[in-house]
Amino acid sequence: MSKALRILVPVKRVIDYAIKPRINKAGTGVEKTGVKFSMNPFDDIAVEEAVRIREAHKKLVENIHAVSIGPTKAQDILRTALAKGADTCTLIDAKETELEPLAVAKILKQVVAKQNANLVILGKQSIDDDCNNTGQMLAGLLNWPQATNAAKVEIDESSLVAKVTREIDGGEETISAPLPLVITTDLRLNQPRYATLPNLMKAKKKPMEKMTLADFSDVSTEPRLQVLKLEEPPTRSAGEKVASVDELIEKLKSVKAI
Repeated sequence: MSKALRILVPVKRVIDYAIKPRINKAGTGVEKTGVKFSMNPFDDIAVEEAVRIREAHKKLVENIHAVSIGPTKAQDILRTALAKGADTCTLIDAKETELEPLAVAKILKQVVAKQNANLVILGKQSIDDDCNNTGQMLAGLLNWPQATNAAKVEIDESSLVAKVTREIDGGEETISAPLPLVITTDLRLNQPRYATLPNLMKAKKKPMEKMTLADFSDVSTEPRLQVLKLEEPPTRSAGEKVASVDELIEKLKSVKAI
């Protein structure tokens, strides 16, 4: 195996994490008009980790390539990825098509081959659909090992083996796997850096390849799931204070809670 790391970082444009989502009038989805969008937080962590790996292994990392599958406006988050340290990027214009994880994984498989990547780092999930399975599906399609929910990543330069620590119930689990490898990132992996204005200006001059879903005509983008209706959760009623345990029991009995 060539002693070089070619890192692919998929990023997704989502409604900003600080925004409270609102259901649209039709009740079929989340209102997106006039809403701030930004890079999916878990993907931001993935970009940061790729850059940190290069900073720790300057001679080992050959390239960091960011890719986004989404509307034309997704180029904004790709510019942010470039400003933070990615070298090149690809925008796969999907218009307003909502792609499910399997379709995304199949497209990413082809991008991996095109970029000759041997390490894919992506967020464990996106905060809009919370599916948490694109990374796993991609690893399965590539027949690569996978390390999910990474809280710490270490790369051995001599063997090109990654050691990944993940948080589990009651403690931590450390696994190791040789490259090529798919890693999905958890919140505690790192704290992403800010994209400075000078770097954002420089990012505008970095190359951005543009493709469309038509370039992946062998991948079916037909949805397998259908959203029938979205509705707000019921409003919680106000709490009520009681003077004693006996009164509490009577209250619970009155509402048939016990």
